[in-house]
Amino acid sequence: MPKINVIEDESLNAFASGINEKTFTVTLTRGIIENLDDDELEGVIAHELTHIRNRDVRMMIVSIVFVGIFSTLSTMMLHSISFRGKKNIIIIIIALVVAALGVFLGSLMRFSISRKREYMADAGAVELTKKPFALASALRKISGNACVSYVTDKAVAQLFIENALTGQKSNLFASHPPILKRIEILEQF
Repeated sequence: MPKINVIEDESLNAFASGINEKTFTVTLTRGIIENLDDDELEGVIAHELTHIRNRDVRMMIVSIVFVGIFSTLSTMMLHSISFRGKKNIIIIIIALVVAALGVFLGSLMRFSISRKREYMADAGAVELTKKPFALASALRKISGNACVSYVTDKAVAQLFIENALTGQKSNLFASHPPILKRIEILEQF
């Protein structure tokens, strides 16, 4: 049984965390507890429990580590080449392009995985509750008030059921798929 934490904030948001049975936690904002009906809240909690069941936090940590490793290796390669002298400027430029491309593609892959895991958690919530319209209704309410005032870090913001920072655009570097698309899919169940 995961621990339950409450963030004293009027926003509507939640997230799952932990990498093993001892650390699994579902965190809810006070706003989500007070503003969703029981079926909607059940859908949100089921979404977060699906993240735990699928070990999504662990997988995201692994993907972040791989991007970091590639970035570090690329930096080491660049420093190694640059210390050999300026006469190899073509090699330095090629190494710089390869390094930048690797970090760029690694980041794209990490965010793509994150978006797909959100869809999977939505589907898992439906599997657990048999109430797709309840989660769709909850997401609709969340989309109007997802900004958690205590959250200022992008890495933390992407843990939430909807990105906890304002101004999140739907693009290749978004941690979450567009909430309207998620609602649309849920309403097709």
